[in-house]
Amino acid sequence: MTTMRVKNQTDFYVIGVMSGTSLDGIDLCYVRFEFGGSWSFQIIDNQTVGYSKYWQERLQASMTLSPIKLAQLNYDYTRFLSEVISTFIKKNPKAPLDAVCSHGHTVFHQPNQGKTLQIGNLPDIATYLNQIVVCDFRTQDVNFGGQGAPLVPIGDALLFSEYDYCINLGGFANISFEQGKKRIAFDICPINIVLNHYVKNLGLPYDSEGQIASKGAICFLLLDDLNALDFYASPPPKSLGLEWVKEHIFPLIDSYDLEVDQILRTVVEHCAFQITNLLRANNLINGLYTGGGVYNSFLIQRISSLSLQDITTADPIIIEFKEALIFGFLGVLRLKELPNCLHSVTGASHDHSSGWVYLPKINIKSI
Repeated sequence: MTTMRVKNQTDFYVIGVMSGTSLDGIDLCYVRFEFGGSWSFQIIDNQTVGYSKYWQERLQASMTLSPIKLAQLNYDYTRFLSEVISTFIKKNPKAPLDAVCSHGHTVFHQPNQGKTLQIGNLPDIATYLNQIVVCDFRTQDVNFGGQGAPLVPIGDALLFSEYDYCINLGGFANISFEQGKKRIAFDICPINIVLNHYVKNLGLPYDSEGQIASKGAICFLLLDDLNALDFYASPPPKSLGLEWVKEHIFPLIDSYDLEVDQILRTVVEHCAFQITNLLRANNLINGLYTGGGVYNSFLIQRISSLSLQDITTADPIIIEFKEALIFGFLGVLRLKELPNCLHSVTGASHDHSSGWVYLPKINIKSI
């Protein structure tokens, strides 16, 4: 464990940790950030640790648990996450490390009701790792009246400023861009969280390159119904969660009794349509695309065709680890007590520096 240095330090070595809603696994990114008039970064090491079937099933069922069982899951997951991070740290035992900056795993996100929960953020994680830990980045923003999401845009603004906009194609598609000298960002639509849900009916974890979707026929009635959902007409700030998908998307799709390839094809078209409408409405041209959805070449093809844009995808490491990278950056900003949540993005009452900073307790054995 390294000792926390003063706030005016200009370089930080941190591990960013991210678990997404699509349950692909835990992304870990060891990175050096340096400030010399502007921020720069160097990714030193990275790894994705896939979830076992046991953890996939436990996390998928987390929303239905009683408070007591949810508390137990939070404890168990914090311990499990600590083991994953500890194993990653041991790959480079002599490497400097200022902090571990972890998002945790979202169980529910209902900001309009003032509620959000990311498990794996119990204070014990610092003691298990014997490291300074910065985590639980969303709760404070929700308490300040914000959506608690998206949080990545501060990283887009300070680390990827050469692009007009940044889009992440993950469980949900989200975008950030400058509007009137302010950074705004919001969720666009669900993507992989829906596509992966239905392709599992075929015994597959995902639709590789969108091959199944490309062979399906669009159900235009379903497409119209999806595009007519109230969320798309509401102004930002706004964000999506699994509960919204379960309430609005799955029942709507299931009511049509379609074949899987038809569902996938229609959902891809829906996503491409929503993204394209947004780009045209805001005259956005030069974009950076990241997230697992970038590997769905059929989806990328449909976005490019509808938007009449050449799609610029990032370096593969950035594609897969951008969120982990930026949560590491959020932790650095928190340690420096600089704003890492923008009220123009989340709708909170003001910009603020969010996240709990935990220090390991002494005389307790780490993992």
